[in-house]
Order: sequence, then structure tokens, then C-alpha cells
Amino acid sequence: MDKKQDDNMRKYGLLGKDISYSFSQNYFTLKFKDEAINDATYQNFDIQNIEEFKKSILKTEGLSGVNVTIPYKESIIPFLDRLDKKAEQIGAVNTIKFTKKGHLKGYNTDIYGFKKTIKPHLKKHHKKALILGTGGASKAIAFVLKALKIDFHFVSRQDSEKASYTYDTLTEDIIKDHQIIINCSPVGTFPDVDDAPNIPYQGISSQHILFDLIYNPSQTIFLKEGKNRGATTINGYDMLVFQAEKSWKIWNKRL
Repeated sequence: MDKKQDDNMRKYGLLGKDISYSFSQNYFTLKFKDEAINDATYQNFDIQNIEEFKKSILKTEGLSGVNVTIPYKESIIPFLDRLDKKAEQIGAVNTIKFTKKGHLKGYNTDIYGFKKTIKPHLKKHHKKALILGTGGASKAIAFVLKALKIDFHFVSRQDSEKASYTYDTLTEDIIKDHQIIINCSPVGTFPDVDDAPNIPYQGISSQHILFDLIYNPSQTIFLKEGKNRGATTINGYDMLVFQAEKSWKIWNKRL
């Protein structure tokens, strides 16, 4: 690619930490190829601290949009000029648009991806949910559950104002009473595929939905435990596809 071509390229990427395994770069590279989008590229911006976003990433020529993943969905916010209303309410951003005026606007497309993925599986008895983890991704999940009028509680490793339960205080009866369980923690992600959230799996039944935001591996130990007990199990792949396509529409103003 000569310099003239490079100057006309729209550049997109994923901001995160230790993201060599990431879905996004491969997804968008294939998308651009399949749809003959020849003026765009997508790369990983793997940084060890959020300060590098301003020091180096923002200096990338032609940068038009960025996705944001763990652990920067919350800490990226002070670097942005504006937030979409939903992203502001949630307090977490996973998509950044570079406006024509050079401003950075934050969005959250996780809410769209999660809602589109889980809604077809919901039945009348799905009234209560447990959210495993309290990071940036969990905020989007809570936003959707609230909109769907599903009662939810956070589960964390340590006592906090936000979490109703710790893993140590979960009981079989609590699991039975909450028939949607969503893993928003990174526990079980490749390469640590033998790990799983420490919950009383014996409380899970065929009435449950187990949703894991993890997509690599496609079936985590968490999901296997649910499947073995007849639960509906969903991994994070479709949610990622939906949120990626929503990001692309935001970047290209097809809202």
C-alpha cells in the first residue's frame, strides 16, 4: 500500500489489554473483505494502561472509530468529549466515534447486542437474574434487564455496596430462585478454560438460562454445567456480532 492509499484509509480498532485472542480484528477484517470495503482497516490497540490512549493511540493517522473492551470500558470515559445518553446512564463505553469536528463521542453497543441475543429465549417465568461480576460489561447487562423489567442482583468476589451476594454467600436456593444467570466476569476465558465461576450449580434446572459473555471457548465450563442440567445456554458470540454491526452503523452514521 502506497502512502497516498494509506492517507485515504479509514482506520478502526479495538482498545484493550492482552487482546491478541480478540474476536473484533478478525471479524472486521473478514467483513471488509466480504463486503469489498477497500478503504478501511481494523487493528488491535493493546495497551497496558489507559493513559496510552491519549499518548499514542489518538495520534494514529486516519483513526475513525474504536471499540473498547476489558478493562477500559469505564476508565476511557474521562478521555471523551461527549457521551450518548444510554452510555452516560450506564457509565460504560464500548464504542467511540470520531466526529467530523474531531470530537470523541462514546456509545454502548453492548446493550443492543445483549438484548438482541437474549430476548428470543425469555419466557414468562424468567423474572429474576444474577449478574456475575461488577465490571463495565455488567453495567450494560443490568441496563437491559431493567428495561425488560427483570429483577437482578450482582454477585461479586468481595462485599460491596453494589453486590447483593458474594460467591461465598450464594446458596442452592438462591440459584433456584434466579432463573437467568449471566457471567460478566472473565473467569473461564481462554487460556484458562478449566476455570468457572464458583456457584452452586446443583440449583440449576431446565427452567434456567445461563448466558456467558465469553466466546472463547465457545462452551465454557460454566455453560457445560448448565447444559448438563438441561438449562438453555448462550455464549457471547452472537452478542459480539450484533454489537459489532451496531458499532459499524454508528461509525458510518447509519443509525
